[in-house]
Amino acid sequence: MTADLSPDRRLESALASLRGLAVGDALGFQFFTPAHYPLLKRRELPEGPWPWTDDTEMACSVLSVLAGHGRIDQDALARSFAGHHHADRGYGPAVNQLLGRIRDGGDWRELASALFKGQGSWGNGASMRIAPLGAWYADDPEQATHQAEISAYPTHQHREAVVGAMAVAAAAALAADPAGPPAPKALLDGVIDLVPRSAVGAGLRRARDMLDYDDAGTVAAVLGCGRRTTAHDTVPFALWSAARGLGAYEQAFWDTVRVGGDMDTTCAIVGGVVAAGAGGAPPAAWLERTEPLPGWVPVTSA
Repeated sequence: MTADLSPDRRLESALASLRGLAVGDALGFQFFTPAHYPLLKRRELPEGPWPWTDDTEMACSVLSVLAGHGRIDQDALARSFAGHHHADRGYGPAVNQLLGRIRDGGDWRELASALFKGQGSWGNGASMRIAPLGAWYADDPEQATHQAEISAYPTHQHREAVVGAMAVAAAAALAADPAGPPAPKALLDGVIDLVPRSAVGAGLRRARDMLDYDDAGTVAAVLGCGRRTTAHDTVPFALWSAARGLGAYEQAFWDTVRVGGDMDTTCAIVGGVVAAGAGGAPPAAWLERTEPLPGWVPVTSA
């Protein structure tokens, strides 16, 4: 790994990941529309523009806080999530209510810990938004997992949700290595080594054992593809697809979206991880059809 990346290099890496995340999110979301099912089977693109969802909106806050603070500040992150929250972006009911209460002055610590009878949410929301943070820490995957853990708590306090975010951040950091992305098995080995024992971790080990499977549908049937919107039902398959698709954004997207499930989220995770690595940018024509990032996202370092 290259140590001590400059602020400009960190931001450049994170923005590349964010753009890949936004395209995956926005295009993946298009295939929830029944009229687009035939296009999916033919691997054809729907007409643009493609609006992105809460996945991208929250990822923008993650990057904004990193650029402003040089690390994750939980209070600043919670304020950004709440301040930029638009309910029509596809947020789940619990998060909609949580962010509304934070915006009204509530304490995220109490509110997030009280979700789901005090267990906290184990949804995939902390995972879907975190790839740009991993790319920010391309020189330090261990720090990426630490900062991802911190970033999850304002909305997701169940351990599986936290580990899911850690895993995606680790994958993006490893993919963003300036020396070039690792081989698929090395990527998953690296992620497994960086996350604690958990259902997500067990899923990642199964994903590693299935890297030689060419049928994504079979893999999704074993690992899950986000149909239950939990971290452990989402992250292992998404990172299996990302590991196999490093350096090939278009192929990685189609392999991910065609199995169905929580398509905007799985494609956001895959897009963010793949785009973090060399040669992994989405096609220019896809970027052009995707809704632009909001104007408050920093594009230069402070």
